[in-house]
Amino acid sequence: MSEGSGSQEPRRVIAVMAKRPAPGTTKTRLSPALSPECAAGLYEAMLADTIGMLAARTDCDTIIAVDELSSVEYFSTRWPELAQVMQGPGPLGDRLDNVLGSLLDQGYQQTFAINSDGPDLPPEHLTNAFSTLDEPDVDVVLGPTDDGGYYLIGWKARWRPMVSDVTMSTPEVFADTVRIAEQIGARVGLAPSWFDVDLVDDLSRLRASLGNSKTATADFIDSSLAGILADLPTPPS
Repeated sequence: MSEGSGSQEPRRVIAVMAKRPAPGTTKTRLSPALSPECAAGLYEAMLADTIGMLAARTDCDTIIAVDELSSVEYFSTRWPELAQVMQGPGPLGDRLDNVLGSLLDQGYQQTFAINSDGPDLPPEHLTNAFSTLDEPDVDVVLGPTDDGGYYLIGWKARWRPMVSDVTMSTPEVFADTVRIAEQIGARVGLAPSWFDVDLVDDLSRLRASLGNSKTATADFIDSSLAGILADLPTPPS
């Protein structure tokens, strides 16, 4: 694996949990308000912005955690400069453990996994997460989401039960993860909270958060989803 930009101590890597965008398999909870093609197009734009934002950082290596072998060619073509790691089989918790644990085995001292649809995540949130895990009394860092989950998890050692023993995609994911951490003696630190883009109502907040930024996500929303956004409630300021 290339050292990339993570040559400083501690060796730190962030893995983007990603799948190849395809109608009917990506961001399916946005349908039927969005067609399967629109949902996949939005996901592809968010994925590109997320990877671009991470790859531009100088305080970590960026790796793409690929969902399955059939997706490797897509990611190799789009981002040939970035290494890939396979997520492996099983539910999300098992895949997180495999990705984070395998990167620790490769010699990284801090391993992070992040979702693939955070194009508007403030860079300071990641900086905060990194500095939090640097603290000697913190073993794990979590970035909570407003819906009860988390957008980021970071380890300095393997804590498999924190992911494998949690039922993912429920409003209790974050609370259950913290509870299990306490049971196994893992000390948890928190990064600032953010939000996920899972439902159609989240799109207005996403577009407002992007502001005047010239990103693939903003361009896609403005060109393909303007009519849908016009019918959504105005997001809170």
